[in-house]
Amino acid sequence: MTAPKRVQNQPAWLLHHRPFRDTSRILDIISRDYGRLSLVARGSRSANSKLKGYLRPFLPVQMSWFIRSDLGTLTGAEMNGAPISLSGDALLSAYYINELLLNLLHKHDPQTDIFSAYQKTIETLNREADVAAVLRRFEMELLRLLGYGLNLDHDTESDAELDANRRYEYRIELGPVPVTGGEGPMIFTGTELIAIREQAFSDPLVLKNANRLLRQVIAWHLNGKELKSRKVLMEMRQSGSTQERK
Repeated sequence: MTAPKRVQNQPAWLLHHRPFRDTSRILDIISRDYGRLSLVARGSRSANSKLKGYLRPFLPVQMSWFIRSDLGTLTGAEMNGAPISLSGDALLSAYYINELLLNLLHKHDPQTDIFSAYQKTIETLNREADVAAVLRRFEMELLRLLGYGLNLDHDTESDAELDANRRYEYRIELGPVPVTGGEGPMIFTGTELIAIREQAFSDPLVLKNANRLLRQVIAWHLNGKELKSRKVLMEMRQSGSTQERK
């Protein structure tokens, strides 16, 4: 752990919180300069807590803390920008992003670029209607910054540039491998992979293919763990489709 004993006014976002003892909470946060870490917010569940209004997800804050082990103690929090109000798919998508960070980031590992990408994405969800496109861009950027970036430039057999007219199987540990036929969740045409690389997400088919690819890649990096927010989002969309057919 590289964090000093005391940190003052550090830009941060709350990713998750859970009750701790009678009136306290444990906060999982992402901070700009110290990465992901956990803090005890003592008394923050009490009715007269001064911190209560600041300790919620998707609110830009500055936090101060004292830390001597893996678990620190929050000593202060205040607003660090305009409040953000998310609802519907945007809210569920933001919770999904939080779960990704909680499961993919190591504690006490500074990731300033990921912090910036997260902040930009939350702010974008607050104003853009195309939530799915925002998510796909964030997923691709997060994988790249973690060192798991997608190979969408060349096939892994010949190192040649992707051929728009060929079919490929995307193998997570390698990248696109040319195939002569077959169907499956990881079979794509060169045209489809190139469009994903270019993030041409205004095309619904490209967006659908990107989701198909990224879902498999992220599940692999999560060791198959199913994220609660993704499950809820999928169930809501399936329910909506069922209602439309009635």
